[in-house]
Amino acid sequence: MTTAAPTPHRVTPHRVTPARVLRSEWHKLWTLRTTWITLLAASALVLAVGITMGSTYDGDDSEIDTVVLTLFGTQLSQICLAVLGILITAGEYSTGMIRASLTAVPRRLPVLWSKAAVFTAVAFTLSFVTNVVTFLTAQIWLADTDKELTLTDSGVLGALAGNATGITLMSLIALGLGALLRSVPGGIGAFVGAVLVLPEIITTLPFDAVDDVVRCFPAQAASSLGSITRVENTIAPGPALFTLALWALAVLTAASLLLKRRDV
Repeated sequence: MTTAAPTPHRVTPHRVTPARVLRSEWHKLWTLRTTWITLLAASALVLAVGITMGSTYDGDDSEIDTVVLTLFGTQLSQICLAVLGILITAGEYSTGMIRASLTAVPRRLPVLWSKAAVFTAVAFTLSFVTNVVTFLTAQIWLADTDKELTLTDSGVLGALAGNATGITLMSLIALGLGALLRSVPGGIGAFVGAVLVLPEIITTLPFDAVDDVVRCFPAQAASSLGSITRVENTIAPGPALFTLALWALAVLTAASLLLKRRDV
C-alpha cells in the first residue's frame, strides 16, 4: 500500500505596499536609542530655556513677541532634530542597513519618502506639544506682566504651530542632505554651514539685493512662522511657509533622483 506524497506548502511572498514600508520605517525609527535621546533632548532644551526666560523676565524685553520669548530654546532643539533627520538617512549608509532596506524595497523611492513621512509626523507632533507645554509653563511666571497670554488669545496657537512647522521643514531639509551626502558628519556640516551659517555671511555683502534674497533662505523663512506679530526683515508667514516647503521638496527630490541613479 502506498501513501501519497505530501503536497509542499506554498509560501506566498508579502507584497511591498506603501503601508508596509511606512510601518517598517516607523519601527526602525523607534528601535534606535539615538531617537529617544535626541527627541528627549530637543524637548527638554525648549522647556528648560522657556522656563528660564519666563522666570527671569523683568520687563526689559517688552518689544519681543511673547511666543518668541518663551520658545527661544527652539533654536537649540532645531539642531537636535536636524541631527536626527540626518541619522535616519545617512546613518543607514554608515551601518550598511541601507542594503537590506533597498533589497526589501527594490523601487527604492518608497524607502526615502516613507522615512520623510514618518519623521515629519514625529517631529511636528513633538515640536507642537513641546511648544504648548513650554508656553503654558512660562506663563506661570509671566502672569500679571505685559507678556501674559493664553492659548485662546488671537494668533497664539497659530504661532506655536507655525514654529513647529518651521522646525519640521528645516529638519526635513537636513534629512534630505543626509540622503544626498550619505555621511552623518557631512550632512551635519552641510546643514550647519549651508543652511544656518552661510546666509549670515551673505548678509555682510555690500549689495542692496542681498537682504531680499536672504529672506527666502530656509532659516530666515522659518523665523517668520513662529511669531504672533510680523518679524522684522522677514517675508510674510504665508510666502515663508511656501518658500520653506519648496526648499524641503527640492532637497528631497534631488536625493530621490540620486537614490535611483547611484549604486548602494
